[in-house]
Amino acid sequence: MAIDALPPLREVVDRHGLFAKKALGQNFLFDLNLTSKIARAAGPLDGVTVIEVGPGPGGLTRALLAQGTKQVLAIERDERCLAILQEVAEHYPGRLQVTEGDALLSDFAALAAGKDPVRIIANLPYNIGTELLVRWLTVPVWPPFFQSMALMFQREVAERIVAKPGDDAYGRLAVLAGWRTEARIAFDVPPQAFTPPPKVTSSVVTLQPRPSPAAVELRMLERVTQAAFGQRRKMLRQSLKALGGETLLARAAIDPTRRAETLDVAEFIRLANCLGHPAG
Repeated sequence: MAIDALPPLREVVDRHGLFAKKALGQNFLFDLNLTSKIARAAGPLDGVTVIEVGPGPGGLTRALLAQGTKQVLAIERDERCLAILQEVAEHYPGRLQVTEGDALLSDFAALAAGKDPVRIIANLPYNIGTELLVRWLTVPVWPPFFQSMALMFQREVAERIVAKPGDDAYGRLAVLAGWRTEARIAFDVPPQAFTPPPKVTSSVVTLQPRPSPAAVELRMLERVTQAAFGQRRKMLRQSLKALGGETLLARAAIDPTRRAETLDVAEFIRLANCLGHPAG
């Protein structure tokens, strides 16, 4: 079913001679019904400004615009895609702004300034997805510049984001995401939905910022989680030895014989705060 009056995406890509580049982590989604489902994952889009990273030939971009998004601010590194995105921009006058550049070098808060509400919705390139998410989770000002995020990752990464204590995938990323957001897997996307098909299933993850996450110094939280999960099979008294070991654990009222994967987010925050404020 068509979502707009533009030609089918596969036809557009063929006309421009575009193919996915593995070096850019590209896998194109041609099914506009599926991209519409991704667009809807973050809720109604009327009056919302969306930041999209790696739009490629614009499958998700078209879905976002067709869903009534006020404006899409897209960042695209691949200059081959710019002509296709320009055709989309002309179809939706004034509603698509494309910036050619590297998302890892972009100032997203500045891009979003004065545009409220803002959501981040993207089929992220596999090779930079986790790094971008960590940057968005660790912005210095919280509540952040975005109202919510709906992001596509490899299923394995998605499981690491939403993991709970005791899960095999539970680690530093889950603690970080759980500290500042409510994260859940909305749905999976099979490999055959993409061109070329990746070797793995993908998942769309939605992240809703917590308005008042627990107070903790990010640097201390990172030190504690890095040490604890760096030796995750060892007891905490051993894995946290360089940070104070049993003394630190006693101050945080945590059993030194426990292992990293059994601690919840609140306990990691308690450890980080004890580390950041040594007993005098």
